[in-house]
Amino acid sequence: MGKPTGFMEFEREKGKEVAPLKRVTNWSEYSTKLSDESLQRQGARCMDCGTPFCHMGIEIRGATAGCPINNLIPEWNDLVYKGKWQEALERLQLTNNFPEFTGRVCPAPCEGSCTLAISDPAVSIKSIESTIIDKAFENGWITPRIPSIRTGKKIAVIGSGPAGLTSADELNQAGHSVTVFERSDRAGGLLMYGIPNMKLEKDVVQRRIQLLQQEGIDFVLNTEVGKDISTEQLKADFDAIILCIGAQKQRELHMKGSTSKGVYYAMDYLKSTTKSLLDSNFKDGQFINTKGKDVIIIGGGDTGADCVATAIRQKCRSIVQFGKHPQLPVSRAEDNQWPTDPNIYKLEYAYEEANAKYGNDPREYLIQTTKMVADQNGNVKELHTIQMEKVLGEDGYFYFKELPGTEKVWPAQFVFVAIGFEGPENSLAEQFGVNIVNKKIAASTKDYSTNIEGVFAAGDARKGQSLIVWAIKEGQEVAKKVNEYVSKKPVIL
Repeated sequence: MGKPTGFMEFEREKGKEVAPLKRVTNWSEYSTKLSDESLQRQGARCMDCGTPFCHMGIEIRGATAGCPINNLIPEWNDLVYKGKWQEALERLQLTNNFPEFTGRVCPAPCEGSCTLAISDPAVSIKSIESTIIDKAFENGWITPRIPSIRTGKKIAVIGSGPAGLTSADELNQAGHSVTVFERSDRAGGLLMYGIPNMKLEKDVVQRRIQLLQQEGIDFVLNTEVGKDISTEQLKADFDAIILCIGAQKQRELHMKGSTSKGVYYAMDYLKSTTKSLLDSNFKDGQFINTKGKDVIIIGGGDTGADCVATAIRQKCRSIVQFGKHPQLPVSRAEDNQWPTDPNIYKLEYAYEEANAKYGNDPREYLIQTTKMVADQNGNVKELHTIQMEKVLGEDGYFYFKELPGTEKVWPAQFVFVAIGFEGPENSLAEQFGVNIVNKKIAASTKDYSTNIEGVFAAGDARKGQSLIVWAIKEGQEVAKKVNEYVSKKPVIL
């Protein structure tokens, strides 16, 4: 695959990025494309490695290794190297329903499992993937695929995130009539409102939604199942129902002062910002505005980083992100060996921007918030913290130990809580009567069915909070099982 000696001749290149101080002045995507010639060189770096670990798609001790949807990466790398872009698109579409999403916001575990990554920088898989699909849209190679036969079977998909969209796409192409119910005013789930515009511009999401509509999928927006339409009505109207409702129940932060004004869940902050941007370019004022304020994010993950980037664009006065874990190592740790995704220190886009604007990486490590303090009007004004040490106990488990004398007070007029998600919101699951086990909808990978006849589950609601590419995999797999299920049912005219 690729040029036999390409990995020795060419260095890794990644997509160009707008300079940090320039890109924080707008909400456009910060990454730009490499030239076709550069991407052909990157395709040439793909090795004829015999066993392409990049597309094996498994979990090793909880860490993703390779591509969960088993993208045929070496094949389309080779085709790009040879300048055969349409053929590369054909291979890409065999496994990936939405490469324009994964090519932008997937953390690319395929690159971590690239054989070349054992000793050198990995092949630029993600850049190649996103360019293939964008070039396809630009050149009119993507056209609606209208199913020639309709089966008469009706399927409801609740939730329009990546798992819901994938299952809808697969089942529509199988000839079934699919209706997607979404409680928000726009389809896309977290693709639309959970990921900021500078990482995934929303016309990219809308472009795909419009294509799915042209192919025959119905989207019912501003409709909350269990409130605007009953679960019993859905059971009566549809041959099968798929719950792709995500894991949107955010973990609460229980501490003194956490109910003060100015303390928000991170996802509420991100959604209000994106919605106002799309609705009115912020003219409606219906968003949480941190301009001129001191901002603290509690939680060290990607959602927290997106809050950092958002607050910088709103021109906050200062920004800090608290994390309870130590700083990651600059190279793989002993328990994080190839081919698992490298869990190493990176100056990702938000931190690069903060460093350029404020002169420092905003992340604080091994820090614990002890309380929040509000002013006389109930508005948060400061956070109190203490540093911690991660120690190995006699029982073999790690614990966090507070370090006396390291107490500190931080000014803050806005605090965003980004400590993850517990699982799906229980109200809808309870109305359907599906079982919840370990804060997830109980449905095995054997058939994705719940304890309720005709009701299936997939995505984060079933698997737990995970990557977009795993959600796509879940959507593909549940669609197979639902197709088998409804195909056995008689058509009622």
